[in-house]
Amino acid sequence: EAMAGYQAGTWRIDPVHSLVSFTVRHMMIARFRGLFATFEGTIVLAEDPVDSSVTATVETASLQTRFGPRDENIRSDDFLDVERYPTMTYRSTGVQAWGEGWLVSGELTLHGVTRPVPLVLELHGFTADGRGPRVGLSATTEINRRDFGITKVLPLAAGGVMVGDQIWITLEVEAVRDPD
Repeated sequence: EAMAGYQAGTWRIDPVHSLVSFTVRHMMIARFRGLFATFEGTIVLAEDPVDSSVTATVETASLQTRFGPRDENIRSDDFLDVERYPTMTYRSTGVQAWGEGWLVSGELTLHGVTRPVPLVLELHGFTADGRGPRVGLSATTEINRRDFGITKVLPLAAGGVMVGDQIWITLEVEAVRDPD
């Protein structure tokens, strides 16, 4: 069932009001967070929400963790290899109602590997400003970097590893509807 004020249409992600962030375990005891600063995407909200779709592209070199040497290491061929793989992309393949929100099935292409990755999506609502109608939503997922061929291990002297395999991804999105 569509939410109050639901508006079908084609929406462009507004990068100024959106965030593509991730969290990964560090040294087995903590988590560090980072983000990708450059991305774009299109959300097509259909009259029936289950017929909706999303495509997005993220520039891998735009990774930021607030620590330059770590950023360079993650961008290197040990991890993201941004020279060979300058983008990661997401393409939805289906949408279904999921609890209070939606489950988006789709394919993530990262590091030259394409794998199914579901997004748990929460639609926050619709409004408008001087640029036109806007929609807000959040989505989360979890991936294992090894599934995408990012297998570098940095062992710690005390046991364990410097960087974990599980990566939690959070998307906070505002999108502006294309003019009809």
